[in-house]
Amino acid sequence: MQSEQANRSIPDRASEASRRQRAGTEFIGGYGTTTGDSDLRFIEGQLPEHEGRVESDKSPAQQLKLVLQNLEATLNQRGQRMDDVLQLTLYLTDMDAYESVNDTYERYFEDTHPARTTVGACELLGGAAVTVDAVAALE
Repeated sequence: MQSEQANRSIPDRASEASRRQRAGTEFIGGYGTTTGDSDLRFIEGQLPEHEGRVESDKSPAQQLKLVLQNLEATLNQRGQRMDDVLQLTLYLTDMDAYESVNDTYERYFEDTHPARTTVGACELLGGAAVTVDAVAALE
């Protein structure tokens, strides 16, 4: 048994070449943009960033607008649109802001709303009030 295991080759990488880390974040942690071969794209940790700074001084609704603009830009860089988004997970530090955030969300997705889960969070990176994870269809 040991000789059988010794003869197995160990890959240079623990993950597939299509597994990439998110570029541009100043925060500690590995945020992936894809997970192996799939017909889905996973986009994690979209913060209300502008010019490398988290806009934590803005209202939660304004932060969500910025987050969704950043998500749209990320998708556009990869040849996708917001219509390709199938599911969003919205993390919100102040659940009392739910209605105003929901209004922003509904205005941004006028016709087709992706499935959504809203999760109350104690604290988010950079002092943000809102962050989003998304799943988008590649085809």
